[in-house]
Parts: sequence; structure tokens; C-alpha cells
Amino acid sequence: MTARVLVVDDIVANLRLLEAKLVNEYYEVAVASSGQEALAMVQRSLPDVVLLDVMMPGMDGYEVCRRLKAQPATAHIPVVMVTALTDQAERVRGLEAGADDFLSKPVDDATLFARLRALLRMKQVLDAWRLRAETARDLGFEPTPGPPDAVAGARALLVLGDSAEAEMLGDMLRLDGIEAGVCSDAAAAWDAMLRKLPDVVLISLSSDGGDALRFASRLRAETLTRDVPVVLVADPSQKGLVLRGFDLGANDHVLRPVDSNELRARVRNQIRRKRYQEKLRAELDRSLEMAVTDPLTGLRNRRYVRRHLDAVLRGTGAAVLLLDVDHFKQVNDAHGHATGDVVLREVAERMRGYLRAADVVARYGGEEFMVVMSGATEEDALLVAERLRSAIASSPIEVEGISLNVTTSVGVAAGEPGAGCDEVVGAADAALYRAKNTGRNRVQVAARGDWPHESCASGAAGARRPRLGI
Repeated sequence: MTARVLVVDDIVANLRLLEAKLVNEYYEVAVASSGQEALAMVQRSLPDVVLLDVMMPGMDGYEVCRRLKAQPATAHIPVVMVTALTDQAERVRGLEAGADDFLSKPVDDATLFARLRALLRMKQVLDAWRLRAETARDLGFEPTPGPPDAVAGARALLVLGDSAEAEMLGDMLRLDGIEAGVCSDAAAAWDAMLRKLPDVVLISLSSDGGDALRFASRLRAETLTRDVPVVLVADPSQKGLVLRGFDLGANDHVLRPVDSNELRARVRNQIRRKRYQEKLRAELDRSLEMAVTDPLTGLRNRRYVRRHLDAVLRGTGAAVLLLDVDHFKQVNDAHGHATGDVVLREVAERMRGYLRAADVVARYGGEEFMVVMSGATEEDALLVAERLRSAIASSPIEVEGISLNVTTSVGVAAGEPGAGCDEVVGAADAALYRAKNTGRNRVQVAARGDWPHESCASGAAGARRPRLGI
């Protein structure tokens, strides 16, 4: 797995040693000898990971990490602090500044590359979601607020055979308001996750690590649990198992005897990252929903309904209803566009109440609506069209003390499987034109001569006829 790595250290010998190790494993490497230089290089080139010395003159590694994590453009970049310091408080200080892990000097090669692989996998997932979110923003969709830093209310699942240790770790997490559930084995833990997914899973490594690592691997293999962070709890002697766990998809680890502050800092970081990923996913879902939704009525839009119709016609066939609000221009001219908007929203609402869940209704353009009824016959569609026309005309639409008698004209066409969407829409449009031309407030079914012979490949809606006195 290649990637761009920035190595930051004020000692040239350390820089060259790490650079040589990384280049030998085919990483692209850049180097910086101070905190200020590192910040400038990160802004310019956005590396995939930063290996950051702690003790540097001027600006130390903690401050560099804090600044990187405070900027939206760089907060997602993993930071690994490389230090000769062995004090537990210094490790916690770095984790609280946003560091993803610590490596002790002299750096162990196996640990270095295992951590890089794990962090780069995580970053690849986040980058994919970030790119989708940025595309949505470029299209004009506003981003949602970021997730809170506080983790109170989050849920942890402890998969630990030692009940005393489970109780101790649970008490530590509860200091941050994290709910901690405990399972003694992998089977019980899987059942618990199926009932409700936790925000983080802590797995205790047994002496041979077999069951624990198999469970960690299963969490990564299953779609349901793929994004749940996994933190391993291990003895110092289990270094090899921890590294194997990273290769199987574990996100982080903590060594016994477990320091409360370190555990809490690591778990907080994992929960925050998961919430950030969930925020990006929700942002994408929201932008996709908005891209196919008419903002005025809340119905599907023209783009969506045409693609849906095209797909349905390739399978079961479909009936198409085109509805047009009669004399809508007069409503706008006499009462203003705000009143016209209220009328369109009310028409949409009345239509919703008379359609099947499988039917798709969309605002097709202006005052025109389309209904696609999958698998419906012409007779079925005619009954629904008449029901819709009657529901809209049955009672006036009230707008700020004004009663408006609104009616619609409807054209109906039923397409057999394999029919082109332009053909079916064109036939429904011709029937709608005839309904308008013969008095409005009525339903017309497409006649034989209404069917054009056009391909759907153009993406057009068929030959549109001019409306008469709309």
C-alpha cells in the first residue's frame, strides 16, 4: 500500500533514517525540520499521514498536531507522534491533541508499517466519503453541522473474558459518559451487535489471540459492522498479535496495565472519527435525496421520474399519468406566485393520498405532474386518474382567506414491457393536450394515433404540444 508520508524531525539523522525505511517500502516521502515548515507543507501537499517528532524547538509536536486537527482541510490526516519520551502523561497529552498513535524511538519497523497500513486504510475510507461530500457541496448543497466533540451517550461493547477487567474498563469509560456493555465471548458479542450497534468495540486478546482476532476479522468482513472501531486490549508481550490485529482491521490498541486517561483518550478519538464518517455519509445521503426531490412540493423531480420510468419499462411495463393544473397562469397573475406555490403544494399533497406506495409521483415541470404506476393496466390507470382529478376538484384550496377552485386535466398512457419512455410520455402528453382542448377538468386516455415512434435514448420527453390557454 503506497502513500505520501511527511516526516517531521529537527534532527537530520532521524529524518534520513525514517525516510530511508519508508522509501524502501515504496512510500513517497517528504521531510520537514520544524513545526512551521511542517504546517506549510501539509497545507500545500496534503500528505496521507504525518510522522511527527514531539520534541522540537519553537513549535513542538503537540502544537503542530493541535493545529492540524483544528483545520477542516487537514483534520482527517492521521498523525503518529514519534518520541523518546516514555512518560504515560506525555502519551495521553499527544492523544488529547488529536494524535492517532505514538511510536517510541528507536522506531520498530514492524510496528511502524503495521500502524501505517491500518491508518491508511482508515484514511482511504474517510477520503472516499469526503470527496463525495465535497462534490455535493460543489453542486450547491450546504454541509450539515459537524459532530460534537463530547462523547457522552456513546455506547461501547467490551468483549472480555475477565469480568474484573471488564468492570474496571467499563468504569473508566463511564467517566466520559460512555455506556459500557460487557460480553464474555464472541458469540454473545455478535448477538449483542445485531440488536444494536455500539460506537466502539474493545476486544481482549487471549493468550493465543485466536478467537479475538477471528472476531475482529469478522467485524471487518460484515457490511453491518465494517465501520465500527475496534480497540484491542493486550499484554505488552502480545506485540505480534496486536500487529496481526491491525492487519485484520483493528483501529487501535491499549496495553495492560491499562491507564485510564490513555484508554479514554483513544476511545474518544475512535468515537469522534466514527461520528465524522457518519456525518459525511448522512451528508451524501441528504444531497442525493435533494438531487432527486422537487424543493417546492417535496415530490420526486423530473430527472428521477424519467429514470424510474425507463427502468420500469424494461421490466413490468407501466402506466403514465400526466396531470396539468388548469388555468394556472391566471392564478399567478391574479394572486401572485406565492399563492401559486401554495396551490402546487396542495395539489401534490392531495395526489399523495390517492396513490399506492409503489407508485411514483413527481413534479414534472411548472404546474405539470407525472405519476408512474409500475405494472398497471390502462384500466387501472384510468380509475386512478379519475380519482386524482376528483380529489383535486372536490374542494377549494384556501390561501390566506381566498378560496380557489382548482382543477386538473389528465392524460393517461400504458406502456408494455420494452416500450420506450419517450413513446409512453409522448402518448400521455398527447392525451393531456386533448383533455385541455376539449374543456379541461377531465381525463383522456391515449388513442392509437397519440403514440409517437421515438427512442428514449435522446432523454427528451417526446414531442411536446403547445398548451391552449394554460
